[in-house]
Amino acid sequence: MRKSIHKTIASLSIAFAAAGSCAVHAQTLQEAADAAGVSKIKSVEFSGTGRWYQFGQAPNPESAWPPFDVKSYTGDINYETASARVQSTRFQVVEPGRFRPAPVEQRNDQFVSGNTAWNESTSGNAAAEQPAAVEERVAEIWSTPHGFLKAALANNGTSKPLNDGIEVSFSVGGKYRYVGTVNAKNQVTEISTWIDNPVLGNTLVETKFIDYKDFGGIQFPSQIVRTQGGHPVLDINVATAKANPNIEIKVPQDLTKAPAVNVASEKISEGVFYLTGGTHHSLAIDQTDHITIIEAPLNEERSLAVIAKAKELIPNKPIKYLINTHAHFDHAGGLRTFVDEGASIVTLKANKPYYEKVWATAHSIHPDRLEASKKAPNFVALTDKCVLSDEKHPIEIHSIANNGHNDAFVLAYLPNDKVLIEADAYTPLAANAPVPTTVNPYSANLYENIQKLNLNVEKIAALHGPRLVTLADLQAYIGIPQQVAAK
Repeated sequence: MRKSIHKTIASLSIAFAAAGSCAVHAQTLQEAADAAGVSKIKSVEFSGTGRWYQFGQAPNPESAWPPFDVKSYTGDINYETASARVQSTRFQVVEPGRFRPAPVEQRNDQFVSGNTAWNESTSGNAAAEQPAAVEERVAEIWSTPHGFLKAALANNGTSKPLNDGIEVSFSVGGKYRYVGTVNAKNQVTEISTWIDNPVLGNTLVETKFIDYKDFGGIQFPSQIVRTQGGHPVLDINVATAKANPNIEIKVPQDLTKAPAVNVASEKISEGVFYLTGGTHHSLAIDQTDHITIIEAPLNEERSLAVIAKAKELIPNKPIKYLINTHAHFDHAGGLRTFVDEGASIVTLKANKPYYEKVWATAHSIHPDRLEASKKAPNFVALTDKCVLSDEKHPIEIHSIANNGHNDAFVLAYLPNDKVLIEADAYTPLAANAPVPTTVNPYSANLYENIQKLNLNVEKIAALHGPRLVTLADLQAYIGIPQQVAAK
């Protein structure tokens, strides 16, 4: 995307007027660009405070993305190199009645340049590539007032009159469509575009610009509000804005590349395999005439690798069930692949209508297998408990009650193997790592549920974390002395 826009911008030779010099209501894209003085704007920097929302991590399928207070936010954009840097400091908002770990300050330094996105850490760790973030971060560059008009000119944008302005639209690379409005004051007031998401498919991103002000010679909105997937993701009150600061953003030479998808396996017991090798894990269970998989995280690429590994370990059997712990996007991004595979999705009843709704959305930006096959999903929707009966490995699925992480949340339990499988309620520490000084309420709640359900747990196969652990590890993590636990 950067190359196509940058090359076209570089080849344009247009006479622009200074911002604000044209008092006449623009009738065309060219006039709107002239009025905004976009030829003179090579880069921008703006800063402020407000709210940020964690996309894809709603505490239940019906709620908005959880909010964070943003103490500082600085955005730097170089339009000529199609690069950007966003630096922010934030704290999660304490929501009444929802028990979460105590908020801690989060510092985030996020970058994109061309087709490469990465994060940098203030702790001295190497910059880490974030390939899944490229589309979103590139879209944010062209979803700024000056960036939008530049991109529209570079991509043969068209305009049509509105009652109080014009509508401008264009496409980039045949995939990415942008539509924006310019008001009678020649200000870009709203931009819509669509990016891909493994759960939502073609995902609408809307950015609104409110109350333009003069910031030392540049007309810039004093408030920026962005929604993604139907809920807010950003609301920034702009305190400062600068035109043409020196912004040089280059891909680091020591960039840590994102690892290739890898599925490793660890045999927990005969016919039960722990599928690791990345940040998110799954399990494959050999049942009498089929395979059951627990968890389909991240995206189709990961799910295809999990499917291949499961069939390698347990040959000549179909995958009949996929057990889904909850609807957070990092744990649901690969579900559509299992629908295409023909597996029934086992999940809480509250998640079923949500999945049916979002999976009906087109996935045309990056078509997946389900987009091609159009298979209808089959669900096993439980309320509190479900048992997948089997002579070899029966599987119990239980609701995790009253956990602040998610309201539609399950664990799986293998009674014959005494193995508990869970995600996000408890992430085991590395061996010999110090136990935290404060108790994680998610983990304490998980232990309470284990006790109430009277589960005889010996091993815990967490769907995050470095290793298979025991119940004693969970007890130590939440501060239960072993002599007390043994009683």
